[in-house]
Amino acid sequence: MKFSVCLPTGFEGLIHSIPFVKPDDFVRLAQLCERLGYDSVWGNDHITTQHYVRELFPNTPPNFYEPLITMSMIAGATTTLRLGTALLVLPMREPVYLAKQISTLDQLSGGRFTLGVGIGAYKEEFNAQSPRLVEQGARRGDMMDEALDALHRLLTEQKCSFDGKHYAFRDIEMLPKPVQRFPIYVGGHNLEAVERAARWGSGWLPAWRPMQEMKDRIALLRERTIANGRQPGAVEVAPQFSVTIANTVEEAEAKHMASGLVAHRKSLAYTGRDLSQQLAMNLVGSPEAILEKVDRLRGIGVDHFCALIFPTDTIEEMREQVEWFAEAVLKVAAPSRAP
Repeated sequence: MKFSVCLPTGFEGLIHSIPFVKPDDFVRLAQLCERLGYDSVWGNDHITTQHYVRELFPNTPPNFYEPLITMSMIAGATTTLRLGTALLVLPMREPVYLAKQISTLDQLSGGRFTLGVGIGAYKEEFNAQSPRLVEQGARRGDMMDEALDALHRLLTEQKCSFDGKHYAFRDIEMLPKPVQRFPIYVGGHNLEAVERAARWGSGWLPAWRPMQEMKDRIALLRERTIANGRQPGAVEVAPQFSVTIANTVEEAEAKHMASGLVAHRKSLAYTGRDLSQQLAMNLVGSPEAILEKVDRLRGIGVDHFCALIFPTDTIEEMREQVEWFAEAVLKVAAPSRAP
C-alpha cells in the first residue's frame, strides 16, 4: 500500500487561496514527504485561469507552475522520493518533445519519474491554447489515444515514425531512453479511460467516485487488462482522493466543506459525480475514520492512494496536515514505508 502527495503546482484559485505557494515551498514540501515515508510527490497541470476562477478572483489571477520543471528541481533535492504528474494534460503537449523531456527527467532523477496523463478537466484551457484545432473539430480523446501510441514508440524504439490524424513524425531517433521501463498512469474515470489504462498504462489514476462504481471499474480494468494480453495486476489502481484530518469526524467534515475544493468540484459537475458522496468517498475524518476508509478501499482493490490533495488555507497548514496524516494513517496502514 502506497500513499503520495500532490504538490500545489496548479491549485491556486481552484483549491487554495491566491497566492498560496512560493517556489521554494515545493522543495521543502517534497523533502518533508520523503522524510515522512510517502512514496512520491506529484504535480498537476494548468495553463490559464479557468472561467469560474476568474469570476471568484477577478483581480488576482492564480500562479500555475509547470510540473515537469518543478519535478526536475525536486529531483535534485531528494534521493529516494518518486516524482510524477497528476495529471499532465496530454492533448496540450506535443508528444516528441514531451518524450524527450520525460526521458531526460527520468535519467536525471535516477529512474524516479512517473508520467500521469489525462485529457484535462477544463476544456476551456484547450480551447484557449489551441483555437485552430477546435475550429477543425479536434477531439481531445482522439488526440490522447494517438499521443499514447506515439509516446510508447518514442520511449521504447530506437528509431520510430508515426502518421496519425493529429500527430506525425518520421525517423525519430531519441536517446537516452528512460532508466526504467517507463511507467505511464492514465487518468480519468470513464470507460474510455479504463480502456486506455488497460492497454497502455502501468497505472490507472481516476478521481474519487462512489464506492460501488469504483469497485465495478476496478473489476472492468482487470478484465480489459487481460483482454489486452497483459497480466491482471499489471495496472496499479491509484485513485486520487482529498484529505482533511481532524480530531473528530464533524470537525474534519466542516473544515473540508469550507475549503475551496467544494467550488472546484461544483465546476466539474458535468463529470457526473454525486457531490453528496464527497465526504464519504474522500479521506475526511478523524484518524480512526480515515483508517476505516483506507481499509475498505484497499478491500476493493486500491493499491495506491495517489497524489493526495490537502485543501488548506495556508502552506503551513498543508504541511501540518501532511505530517499528521503520515503519523496517524501512513505509519499504520503502510508501516513498511514509514521512516
